[in-house]
Amino acid sequence: MRIGVLALQGAVTEHIQMLAALDTEAVPIRLPSELKGLDALVIPGGESTTISKLLTDYQLLQPTRDLATQGFPIFGTCAGLVLLAKKVSNLDREVIGVMNIEVKRNAFGRQVDSFETELNVPVLGNGAFHGIFIRAPIIQKVGPNVEILCQLNGKPVAVRQGKLLGCAFHPELTLDLRFHRYFLDLVTGDTVAKSNH
Repeated sequence: MRIGVLALQGAVTEHIQMLAALDTEAVPIRLPSELKGLDALVIPGGESTTISKLLTDYQLLQPTRDLATQGFPIFGTCAGLVLLAKKVSNLDREVIGVMNIEVKRNAFGRQVDSFETELNVPVLGNGAFHGIFIRAPIIQKVGPNVEILCQLNGKPVAVRQGKLLGCAFHPELTLDLRFHRYFLDLVTGDTVAKSNH
């Protein structure tokens, strides 16, 4: 299995290391031609405005959108989640826009730039998942074909739509491999999908 990690900005190395720890080949992606031959794509956190601009500049926006609409597995964390959302309430840039959710960037307010908390994520099995939130987005609305995997204070912070997976937090900044393993199971079809698209 070969997983691409969008390498325009953000925690690229950390995602590659997590996947390597799961014996999976992970490669940085900077050009549209590098999307060929991949089994899935990870879009790391970073600054969503900047990543959106770079996706356009590097001509990766439409090819990534095309793959996603064909059922290609994509895992977006923090800004990656923002870029996957069909609607972003406070971003005036084009996004990939394939996940049936509405998000708000930096939703926890400017005073609380980052925090950490334990999350209950039933699909990952027993034990809390340590959530690291850095100027995190919040999911304001989800469509009927979107499965909520985890909530914080009554708001979804991890969701799945078919083979699209999104987290408002940063699993790649922990030592816990369970979210990346869950994504690999989505890629291989070992996890039953609520929706195929």
